Amino acid sequence: MANFSKSNVPRFSVDVYQNAYLPEGGREVNAIVTVTATGGGTVGTGVTAPHLYAPGEGPSAAVVVMVDCSGSMDYPPTKMRNARDATAAAVDTLRDGVHFSVIGGTHVATEVYPGGGRLAVAGPTTREQAKQALRRLSAGGGTAIGTWLRLADRLLAGADVAIRHGILLTDGRNEHESAEDLKAALDSCAGRFTCDARGVGTDWEVKEVTGIAAALLGTADIVADPAGLAADFTRMMETAMGKEVADVALRLWTPAGAAVRFVKQVAPTVAELTGRRTESGPRSGDYPTGSWGDESRDYHVCVEVPAAGVGQEMLAARVSLVVPEPGGAVRNLGAQGLVRAVWTDDMAASTSINPQVAHYTGQAELAQAIQQGLDLRKAGDMDGATAKLGRAVQLASASGNADTAKLLAKVVDVVDAPTGTVRLKAKVAEADEMTLETRSTKTVRVKK
Repeated sequence: MANFSKSNVPRFSVDVYQNAYLPEGGREVNAIVTVTATGGGTVGTGVTAPHLYAPGEGPSAAVVVMVDCSGSMDYPPTKMRNARDATAAAVDTLRDGVHFSVIGGTHVATEVYPGGGRLAVAGPTTREQAKQALRRLSAGGGTAIGTWLRLADRLLAGADVAIRHGILLTDGRNEHESAEDLKAALDSCAGRFTCDARGVGTDWEVKEVTGIAAALLGTADIVADPAGLAADFTRMMETAMGKEVADVALRLWTPAGAAVRFVKQVAPTVAELTGRRTESGPRSGDYPTGSWGDESRDYHVCVEVPAAGVGQEMLAARVSLVVPEPGGAVRNLGAQGLVRAVWTDDMAASTSINPQVAHYTGQAELAQAIQQGLDLRKAGDMDGATAKLGRAVQLASASGNADTAKLLAKVVDVVDAPTGTVRLKAKVAEADEMTLETRSTKTVRVKK
C-alpha cells in the first residue's frame, strides 16, 4: 500500500479489559478494547516528527487544505490574514514528497494551488509557490462546504498514496447549500479520506463542524481567537504527517446467537461506530477507525450473548484489526483480543463492574449530558439545562476530567461538584459555550 520501509510500520496490539462473569441467565457482556500502535516513525507524544524520516522514507501521503474564503472572513480583516498565515504554516510542516493542494472555499470550491486538477509534491520550490499563491486569497462569497469536500475528494483520489487527509477551516454556517447536500457530500467522501475540521471565531455551527469530523474520522475543535490558527494548523499537520497506516478497521467476530449491541470509541474522544459496520463474513463485521500513527485508543464493545447456566463459559467476541490491500483483499494486522462470558452464582463476581468499563460509561454519559444541557439552555429550558449540566459537573469531577470541568465552570457556577449542584451563569461568553460543546466528547483515560 505504502512506499515506505517496513521498519516504520507501527506494530499493533490489542488488550481487553472486562468482568467476564455474568449471573445465571445474564446476557450483556461489556469490554473495553485498547488498541495501541507503536514503533512507527513518530514520537509517542502524538506530535510528530516529520524529520525522523529520511527523504522519501515516510508513508506516501496526500493532504488537501480547505480554507474558508467567504465574505465573513473579512470581519475582522485580520481573520483572513490569520487563515493565510495558518495555511502557510501548515504547508511549511509538510514532509518532502507529500502530495498537497490548497482549496479556497466559498459557495463554490476553487483550486488555489497548484491548480489544473492535480496535486503538487512538497519540496522547497512548491512550498514557496504555494505561499505566494496564498497571498492572493481574499474574502467574498458564500459558504457551501459540500463543494469543498467533493473537490478535495477528486484531487485526493488522483494520488497513488497510502494516506489521504483533509484539513478544513470555516468561520460561518453552511448557508449556501442544504443540509442534505452536505450530508450527501460527507457520505460520498466517507472512507475515502480523513478530515480534521476547525471553526474559527464564534459564528459557525458546532454540530456542522463536529459532524464533518465525525463522518470523516478526524478531529474537530474551535479556534476562538484567529491569532491561534497558525499554531493549531501546525499541530494538525504534524499529526497528519505522523499517520503511518490508513483505513484500519476493527473487525468483530461474534458466535452464533450473539448480537453486537454497540461499538464506540471512548478515548481520546467519544465516537459512535455502531452504525458504520460493514459485513466482512459470517458473523463478522468491520468498524472503521481511520488512520493511525504512534498512538493508543480505547473502544467500548457491548455484545448480547445467549443466556446460559452456571458454570458455562463461551467466547463472546473476537477482536482483530485489518487493513485493505490492493485488489479488494484485506490484511490482518496480527493483533487479537478475546471477550469472554462466564456464568457464575458468585454474586460478588457477577455484579462487580470492571473499572475501565465504569470509567468510560461515565465519560460517554458526560459528553451526552453536556450536549443535552447546552441544547436545553438554547431552547430556554433552564431547569432541564441545570440538571444536565449539574450531572456533567458531577461526572467530570468523579472521573478526574479536569479540562472538561474547567470548561463547564465557564458556563455554570459550581456550588458542589461531587453532588452536581450548580447554577447557570446569567451571562456566558459565546466562545466559552461553543468551546464546551465542541470539546464535550474529549475524554480522559482511565488510570490503569
